Amino acid sequence: MTKRGKESASFQLARELGGLELLDAKYTHQNFSRHSHEGYTVGVIERGAQRFYRTGGNHIAPQDSIILVNADEVHNGQTATEGGWEYKAMYPRPTQFEQLTQGLDSNQGAPYFPEPVVYDPELAQQFRLVFNTLAQSDNPLLRESLVYAALVKLISRHSKTPVHWQPQTRSQRQLLLVKEFLDDFPQADVSLTELASLAGLSPYYLTRRFQKEFGLPPHAYQIQARLRLAKGLLRNGLSISEAAQEAGFHDQSHFHRHFKRAMGVTPKQFVNSK
Repeated sequence: MTKRGKESASFQLARELGGLELLDAKYTHQNFSRHSHEGYTVGVIERGAQRFYRTGGNHIAPQDSIILVNADEVHNGQTATEGGWEYKAMYPRPTQFEQLTQGLDSNQGAPYFPEPVVYDPELAQQFRLVFNTLAQSDNPLLRESLVYAALVKLISRHSKTPVHWQPQTRSQRQLLLVKEFLDDFPQADVSLTELASLAGLSPYYLTRRFQKEFGLPPHAYQIQARLRLAKGLLRNGLSISEAAQEAGFHDQSHFHRHFKRAMGVTPKQFVNSK
């Protein structure tokens, strides 16, 4: 855990829960840049309020509300009150949701949560119990049971069947080529001109259309792809400097800054998580 003034952030990794990432944080100055996660964000506001961007608009999540961000969905975050905000969050991956719904009548695969903020006091309290148990108990049966019960209830109350994006026009297929290249080779030192040539589009048109389709311009999307690669490398035992270099961050301070603004914790805190 680190502190900056009145700020604190504790990051944990529940390995027996498929490597479920957990964050317990109190922020006053933290300003999350626009970013995305491989997993969903499910967070309960404990105190204050958070302002954040999701689904093309800005939203405010007050105390006792639940924040919902779908996997790969671009969002940001900052305080909406003078005293900052406190929250607990988890980041379940789509595969974990898919496993939860197997065999159920409502099996829909990975869910889609249409509302960025929901006010559900009963479910919020259930998630508080989950977070407290994960922080205090080492009983794997209890931990898994509470997490899965809360996520199933979340699905049943607040999700709907997702509408999968499919490229329809030639332009969209060209944009998907660029996205797939950045996903597959995030560490590559590629120029906008080279990406535009790959797609057969002008650099200006590529930048404008890519941001409209995927929520970030190509350069910012590449940074998110590099952060995902770096997280995997850190989990596999590489040092922070090695992971930064392998992921394409040639300046370690640059890596540290982007990691903190996207994850809410430093690379060192991430490495030291249980």
